[in-house]
Amino acid sequence: MKAFLILEDGNVIVGESIGAKKEIISEIVFNTGMTGYLEVLTDPSYAGQSVVMTYPLIGNYGICYEDMESHKPWLDAFIVRELSRIPSNFRNEESIQGFLESNDIPGIAGIDTRALVKLLRNKGTMNGMITTDENYKLEEILPKIHQYKVEKVIAKTTCKEKKIISAVAKKKYKVALLDYGLKNNIPRELAKRGCEVTIYPAFTKAAEVLKDKPDGIMLSNGPGDPKECTEIIAEVKNMYDSGVPIFAICLGHQLLALANGGDTTKMKYGHRGANHPVKDLKTGRVYISTQNHGYMVTEESIEPGLAEVSFINVNDKTVEGLHYLGKNVFSVQFHPEACAGPRDSEFLFDEFLNMMEVQG
Repeated sequence: MKAFLILEDGNVIVGESIGAKKEIISEIVFNTGMTGYLEVLTDPSYAGQSVVMTYPLIGNYGICYEDMESHKPWLDAFIVRELSRIPSNFRNEESIQGFLESNDIPGIAGIDTRALVKLLRNKGTMNGMITTDENYKLEEILPKIHQYKVEKVIAKTTCKEKKIISAVAKKKYKVALLDYGLKNNIPRELAKRGCEVTIYPAFTKAAEVLKDKPDGIMLSNGPGDPKECTEIIAEVKNMYDSGVPIFAICLGHQLLALANGGDTTKMKYGHRGANHPVKDLKTGRVYISTQNHGYMVTEESIEPGLAEVSFINVNDKTVEGLHYLGKNVFSVQFHPEACAGPRDSEFLFDEFLNMMEVQG
């Protein structure tokens, strides 16, 4: 069955329908990872977005449920050059086509994803519609596409109640993890280092978190515009002022900056993939990182006496990390817990444990 990707600039791309047969309007973004498509599908940070995979063949190793970063996929739609119909892997449990269908995720295959990504890079991230209706009317559809906004997605992705994940080894520290749309590998990385992790819903008050006397606080990744989260930002400031060590990732990094008077802005097309180089300004070493964000903290908005830039993106020099002066608090824009992806920066979890030890 034919499917149509209609972009807000009026471009129409014709392909083959995959997954669920339904119409969707979404923000169209691209991911440059060669592997890890299941992690992309189940990353809550993609809520409200449709993802274009730049690697041409997707689905060749199938679906392994153990590798999911959440209990379900969160993106709106999936866009690929070629969908593998015959997965081959000893861990495979289901085809990607079956996974999309069973989770009601629509998509489109058989298009020139290189041309589409070039368009998104030149013009910036755009909204778009995927439809199987051959009788669509552009003059009716385009206003609807233009009106679409990614809104209130944290409320959709966060957990509904507090839960505890026990340490794999002997318990060393209690960590409070705020769930703004977290990836499962964040609590896994903490638990395997001996932390008892208590996961809190995104809108939990700081007083409730601090009442449980955590040794450290983690602010997770998540979807959407950080400036929309005014209620959360106020609570992040209260946690920051408490003196408890804090480690923040991705959206958490942005919220922490906003809570301390910094600013964020939407990027032209964002950073999404498993091959982004970041430079540690303290050591000069470069790490390859996994990233997924469309907003960034602006360097000029960071008060010099409050924090210093700790990491920058090698490609475009944007802020990739902040160290808060006089505090056991730091944040990074990239994903040190990434799977699939490079594990170069996992040591940041060890630095967080060292902070809790010093504080204790």
